[in-house]
Amino acid sequence: MNEKILETLEFQRIKDQLAKYLASATGKQELAELMPQSDYETVLSWQKETMDGADILRLKGGMPIPKLADVRPQMKRLKIKASLNGAELAQIAKVLRASMSVQHFFERLHAEKIMLQVLPKEVDELVTIPSITKRLLQSIDQDTGAVLDEASSKLHGIRQLIAKTEAEIRQQMEKYTHGKMAKYLSESIITVRNERYVLPVLSRERSRFGGVVHDQSASGQTLFVEPQAVLVLNNRQQNLLAQERQEIHRILIELSELAGTYQKEIKNNAVALAQLDFLSAKSKLAKKMKATEPVLNQDHVIKLRKARHPLIDPKKVVPNNIELGTTFDTMLITGPNTGGKTITLKTLGLLQLMAQAGLFITAEEGSQLTVFNEIYADIGDEQSIEQSLSTFSSHMDQIIKIMNNVTEDDLVLIDELGAGTDPEEGASLAIAILDDLRQTQAKIAITTHYPELKLYGYNRERTTNASMEFDLKKLAPTYRLRIGIPGQSNAFAIAHQLGMNEAVVDKA
Repeated sequence: MNEKILETLEFQRIKDQLAKYLASATGKQELAELMPQSDYETVLSWQKETMDGADILRLKGGMPIPKLADVRPQMKRLKIKASLNGAELAQIAKVLRASMSVQHFFERLHAEKIMLQVLPKEVDELVTIPSITKRLLQSIDQDTGAVLDEASSKLHGIRQLIAKTEAEIRQQMEKYTHGKMAKYLSESIITVRNERYVLPVLSRERSRFGGVVHDQSASGQTLFVEPQAVLVLNNRQQNLLAQERQEIHRILIELSELAGTYQKEIKNNAVALAQLDFLSAKSKLAKKMKATEPVLNQDHVIKLRKARHPLIDPKKVVPNNIELGTTFDTMLITGPNTGGKTITLKTLGLLQLMAQAGLFITAEEGSQLTVFNEIYADIGDEQSIEQSLSTFSSHMDQIIKIMNNVTEDDLVLIDELGAGTDPEEGASLAIAILDDLRQTQAKIAITTHYPELKLYGYNRERTTNASMEFDLKKLAPTYRLRIGIPGQSNAFAIAHQLGMNEAVVDKA
């Protein structure tokens, strides 16, 4: 699908809404690569996936997929036998835990006889590795990446000794902070310098404590002293802390080697979870938009019922029935400016893009869409300062590109065909362009304000007129599409409604 149509119809805004429902970093990468597809079987499969996700959301509230980091960098490091840190191993553990959780979730669905169309095949790609998962979960804190006491009996023993020694040091130090020596301290607190417990001693009283000075205050009036009485305990503590670091290092190497033996399985699990996360997000967006599954056909038939533009406030948007490829292949929409003609084209195009990207559409159930090879559009003013082209030239440039590339498998959307030039010439050119485009047998929807094209809609086979309704009493557009009825200028009716002399209106 060409990039131009995605930009014109603001497909990225749909993707931005979808991003809000993704839990995994790899799922967000899947979204970044999402493009509407032109292969019918692919689109059909994607729609079935979204329906499975919608069924799971409706029946079970969604899949148990937590926030997951992208573990591909870790897999690359394991491939070259590198050792991972605790945070990286925690991320791998989360993927493995999520894999087990999701697989058990689908086993329960199967036990409850909840039938799905395509998801069981994707879930079968998940490989659970219970022994490694359990080992990582009991060894690494999932939130901080810290190595837990249970990672090894040796680490557990070392940490018990560290805690015991720390208690002894504090007990000894508190004799100074709470005893008769407290008056020689600048503050009755225990603090740490160079990873050793010290006291804030008044400089003039330094000799009363012995031991080692580790630091001093900015004024020099306070010295941070490690008293002689705790030197041995602090030395023992430092030795234990070194043993702890060494054991943690050994554990991380061991766990990295363990995970490294299952690089392929972990990587595949991460990909499968990302896909499940992605389709789960699609189903959540569908629920938020009150969207439905489109009925796909291979006959290039569009039959939308109460279609809504998905980017307009649901409280303000006006639903419309839109058809193309049924009894007509070309639709000419006429009507007043700001009457909704452009939005109608954009609604048709954007819903078609969404369907071909595997997304549900904002229309009533049973609405039909097809799979086009390409969607071409010339909507809005393409003029820019850099181009230095007139509005008319800019539109013609886009239309010529469409005419040079369009085939019978494409959809063409053109807003205000032939506008920007002499009305008579513009109308004639518009008719010639339409004749040329219609020879390709593409599906075509255009808007125009030329009255000559209303006659065209009557005279050509498989071509119809349509218009945007106008409320003459309120003198305002209703934004409702009326297929088969050409638009009227309503100038006489509006003038009369505003109070113009009836004789003048009759004469006109």
